[in-house]
Amino acid sequence: MGSENFPETLAEQLLELAAQSGAEAAEVYQSRSLSRPVFFEANRLKQLESAQSEGTALRLWREGCPGLAVAYGPVEPQAIVERALALSQLNTPEPIELGSDSKPGYPDLGEAVPVEQLVEWGKQAIALIRDAYPEVLVSAEWDSEVETTRLVNSQGLDCHYTDTTLSCYLSAEWVRGDDFLSVSDGQAQRGSLHPEKLAHQILKRLGWAKENVASPTGRIPVLFTSKAADMLWNTIQAALNGKRVLEKASPWTDHLGQSIVSAALTLYQDPEAGPFSCPFDDEGTPSQPLVFIQKGILQHFYSDRTVARLLGTSTTGNGFRPGLGSYPTPGLFNLLIQPGKGSLSDLINQLDEGLIVDQMLGGGGSISGDFSINVDLGYRVKNGQVVGRVKDTMVAGNVYTALKQLVALGGDADWNGSCYTPSLIVDGLSTTGRS
Repeated sequence: MGSENFPETLAEQLLELAAQSGAEAAEVYQSRSLSRPVFFEANRLKQLESAQSEGTALRLWREGCPGLAVAYGPVEPQAIVERALALSQLNTPEPIELGSDSKPGYPDLGEAVPVEQLVEWGKQAIALIRDAYPEVLVSAEWDSEVETTRLVNSQGLDCHYTDTTLSCYLSAEWVRGDDFLSVSDGQAQRGSLHPEKLAHQILKRLGWAKENVASPTGRIPVLFTSKAADMLWNTIQAALNGKRVLEKASPWTDHLGQSIVSAALTLYQDPEAGPFSCPFDDEGTPSQPLVFIQKGILQHFYSDRTVARLLGTSTTGNGFRPGLGSYPTPGLFNLLIQPGKGSLSDLINQLDEGLIVDQMLGGGGSISGDFSINVDLGYRVKNGQVVGRVKDTMVAGNVYTALKQLVALGGDADWNGSCYTPSLIVDGLSTTGRS
C-alpha cells in the first residue's frame, strides 16, 4: 500500500496550482486510516464498527510567508490552495524548510487480522477474568488499524508508508458495597494479540486489591509499574526537546556530555521497534536510531529542521505534526528505556516498606519536573509482599530528582503507546494518604 491509496494526482495537482498562484514552494501531506474496532460492554459483545478517515494538508510559501490549509475527505484543489494563500498573507516571512531527496515506499511491518479473530480474543480474555471473579464487569475494545501516510513537495520529495497495528484495551470493574474498583490494561502488537497475558495482568491486580489497607505516609520508595512509569518519561521527553533547549526552558540545556540521571538509565529512539513504525518524519527526513541518554549521561537532543538550524545542528528526523492542521515541531517516536533485570515480583520483593503506583489520575509534571498525582490504583508493600490496595493517596516529588535516586530498574519492559518502559523503583518522593 502506498501513494496509490490516495486520489490519483491530487498531490501533484495541488503542487501545480500552488506554483501557478505564485508560491515559491509547497508540500502536500496526506493521511488515511482504517480501523475496525470491536467493543465489549458488561461482559458482552456490544458492537462492531468500521471507521475510516482521510485528510490532506497543503503547506506553501509565497513571498516567503507560510500558509497552511487542511481538508478532510474529498478535496476541492483550488479551494484549499486559496485558503493556504489567504493564510500566508497573515504570516511573516520565514526560511523554507523542505526535504529534497525522493524516497521510496517502505514495507508494512504489520499484519491485519479479521474482525472474527478480534471478537474471539475479546471473549477469551473476558472468560478468563470472569472464571475467577464472576461478579466483575468487563469492558473492552479490540482493534486492527491501518494507517497510510504520503508526503510530496515541490523540491522533488515523494515518500509514503503504511503501518498496521493491533491494539486492545480491557477494563474490569468490581463493586463491593460502597467500594468501587476499576483495573485496566492494554496491549499494542503486530500480527497477534495475547488475551491470556492481558487477563493475567488484570487478575493479578484484582488479587492484590482484595483487601483495602491504610496508606503509607512520608518519604518511602515508590514502585511505578510499566504502565504508570510513562508519567516520568513524559517530563524527560520534554527536557530532551530541542525547542525547549532553544528556549532555555530545559534544565539540561547546557548539560551535553554530563551525568543527569542514574547511571542505570539508557534512553534511546528506534523507529523500527515495537508495534509502530515511522521510516520518515513529517518533513520527509528519514528517522533514525538515536541514543539520548547513555548510562546516565546526556548524549543528544531531538529536533526538526527549523529548530536544528537555529541550534546550529542537523535535524534528527523528529519533525512531527501534533495534528493535520499543525506545522511540524520536534516530537519523539518510539522512545525506549533499556530494561534492567528481574520481574515485577522481583522488584516488589526488594521493598521492606513501599508503595506501588499502577494507575493515576491526572497528568505528570511540567518541564520543571515537579508533580503531584492522585493514585487511582495503588498497593502497599510490606516485607516484600503486597498487603492490599490503598485509597485516597497522593504522591508528590520531582522527576529529575527521582531518576537520580533510582533504586531498581525492572526487566519487565512493555509498550505504553509508543514508549517502551520497564517498571522501576525510585526514592525521594513524598506519599500522603488516609489512615
